[in-house]
Amino acid sequence: MEWETGAATHPGRVRDLNEDALLVHPSLLLVADGMGGHAAGSRASALAVEGFRRLAESDDVSVGSVRRTVEEVNDALLAEGAREPAYRGMGTTVTGVAPVSIGAAAHWLVFNVGDSRVYRLGPEGLSQLTTDHSEVAELVAAGAITVEQARTYPLRQVITRCLGSDPGPAPDIWVVPAGPGETLMLCSDGLCEEIDDARIEQLLASAATCEEAAAVLIRAAVEAGGRDNITVIVGAAPTDVDAEHEIPTVPRSALSWDVP
Repeated sequence: MEWETGAATHPGRVRDLNEDALLVHPSLLLVADGMGGHAAGSRASALAVEGFRRLAESDDVSVGSVRRTVEEVNDALLAEGAREPAYRGMGTTVTGVAPVSIGAAAHWLVFNVGDSRVYRLGPEGLSQLTTDHSEVAELVAAGAITVEQARTYPLRQVITRCLGSDPGPAPDIWVVPAGPGETLMLCSDGLCEEIDDARIEQLLASAATCEEAAAVLIRAAVEAGGRDNITVIVGAAPTDVDAEHEIPTVPRSALSWDVP
């Protein structure tokens, strides 16, 4: 699938170092939000991008290969931490989107570990495709706090899954139909910490291009406080993408990627 993309990243107003990293490739978009302080966080996110770049260039992006890459990157982070004391304990989130085909129809393969997000803007408005792996998300899901309370919850930065952990994390993976002309937006939590979903939708919908959308989202988050690093990737599907109703019935053995 040919799609338009745009990306931007910013250290924010508080931090000197940008520990986020991103990958923009025709086969895969990825955002990684590193943690560990000083060089460790940026090294962790860079290793994640390196691993997923190899996957993107392999022309074999599938449910199974995403899982394997998550495992390989996690092992690489642990090995580097064991070799270099300055990198011990480093970690990173990852979230990504890849265009895949089932039969003759286009789909998005969406995955995440941690609290970086993927959103979709379509005719029905903006929706979050990923689920945050965080303490605050679990509290919201359990009904202990509201979505509005979650925005100021004291421990909202605590995540429950990340790469660089032992045992390694399991990624969440979804395969969803791609609609004509819809827009995908990937971001680190530095964006969502500063502006809410309604504002994100407004800025995405009003931008003329993906590059403009990424830039205005970054600018809005920085102006709202910029307390963390902020990274945004925006991708737009072509208007003639195959629609969901065109999907033929196929045997599972005919699929070119494995679904559990």
